[in-house]
Amino acid sequence: MLSQYLCQVCKCLFLRNLKLESVKVASFARRIHSSSNKLSDSESKEQTVQKCETEELPQSTENSNFGRFHIPVMLEEVVNCLSPEPGQRFLDMTFGAGGHTAALLEKASDITVYALDRDPTAYKIAQQLSESYPKQIQPLLGQFSQSEALLISSGVEPGTLDGVLLDAGCSSMQFDTPERGFSLQKDGPLDMRMDSDRYPDMPTAADVVNALDQQALASILRTYGEERHAKKIASAIVQARSIYPITRTQQLASIVAGAFPASALYARKDLLQRPAHVATKTFQGLRIFVNDELHELFIGLKTAEKFLKPGGRLVALSFHSLEDRIIKRFLHGIDMTEKYNLGSKQKIRQALKNSSKGEDTQKSPCRKYNSKWIFMHKKVLTPQAKDIQTNPRGRSAKLRAAIKL
Repeated sequence: MLSQYLCQVCKCLFLRNLKLESVKVASFARRIHSSSNKLSDSESKEQTVQKCETEELPQSTENSNFGRFHIPVMLEEVVNCLSPEPGQRFLDMTFGAGGHTAALLEKASDITVYALDRDPTAYKIAQQLSESYPKQIQPLLGQFSQSEALLISSGVEPGTLDGVLLDAGCSSMQFDTPERGFSLQKDGPLDMRMDSDRYPDMPTAADVVNALDQQALASILRTYGEERHAKKIASAIVQARSIYPITRTQQLASIVAGAFPASALYARKDLLQRPAHVATKTFQGLRIFVNDELHELFIGLKTAEKFLKPGGRLVALSFHSLEDRIIKRFLHGIDMTEKYNLGSKQKIRQALKNSSKGEDTQKSPCRKYNSKWIFMHKKVLTPQAKDIQTNPRGRSAKLRAAIKL
């Protein structure tokens, strides 16, 4: 039922708009997710009642001890940018294993941190850490798009927070747990839902690769995974699933690898010039689509702006160009649908076009856009060499910090 529904919706949405930019395609993903929610609501009446969100969560030894050895990305830079002082209130929008929150609490006494995460395992860790910091940590379970309601229900009024940290993307805890289905290096069910089983009827990565047609799959991989060989990979997936369903992470990785010569399996290099598996971008694209990450990121930024007080600080960490582009445009006040990387001639042409339409020339791409932020650094911050050596996963991190006007 769900597979047929997904296929019908995606045929309608993707075939009309294969050349849209990433943020525009994200709007289609939202419609798929919201429609799937309505479908699951009607089906749930005929099924068992959904488990309560605060139900005791089964944890492996690895997850229960994860916070002890987790290395937060750019920890020193994050703490310095937020510069916590006694009595202030902060929002950690991606609590994860709590490394950044713990560092803020150690830096300044008597601060309050609202610890938000959509992952039930991270929420459980936040509850455990709150026992060590009574009345200083307020765990919140939900997505960025739910954060406004969660904050208000916790007594936080808009325009009252001193700092917000937004650490986008997937956590190491999720990658290191094979049962979550994020990593192609460890075999597990092809899931990739950051919310885990909170919404059991929401589509998994397995639902996506088994239900969507070749053209829709290629669009997802090209848009969200920035995969140059999206058509070839989508064709291989469709051919493989006609023989047997694709349900495991390493099964999908093998299918993607089979679409290339053996010599190309690890021909790609990461930022440290280490061999990267040819299926890495495919996994990225599926994960972003399944979790509606780009739309969630944009909503998270708008929520941060709304709840920060004037002079409050926003620190945003991104790990690939799609995330960083959204953060950069948001802070600069640039429309998300506007074309990026315009050359000087294109900017002049666009400005003349706007002028001929009678538009205010101050809104042309030639000007500095109306921003509601003061940037704390002239350039984006990246990890130091010593940090990359200690935590290679943070090698692609980019930090942008700004103060709300």
